[in-house]
Amino acid sequence: MPRTPSEYAIHLLIDGGHREEVRFATIQEFQKWYTSELVSKYDSSEFINVPIKNIQGEYMVVRPSSILAIRVEPVFASSVERDY
Repeated sequence: MPRTPSEYAIHLLIDGGHREEVRFATIQEFQKWYTSELVSKYDSSEFINVPIKNIQGEYMVVRPSSILAIRVEPVFASSVERDY
């Protein structure tokens, strides 16, 4: 029985060596943001909004052209893995 992630941690590697992490509840939510905001403006130097839903009162903007890499990491609420 496969485990289901409780959320996804998205690690952004930004030009200059900066690293940021944002979280999405589902992979579909990340894919929607990725295709609508990031892919369509990949070479733009104008700021786009990066949703930070788990931190109240904080937001992040980034230039799409400065994002060098993205790592998607599933996060599981339980760290115990059981094989039956």
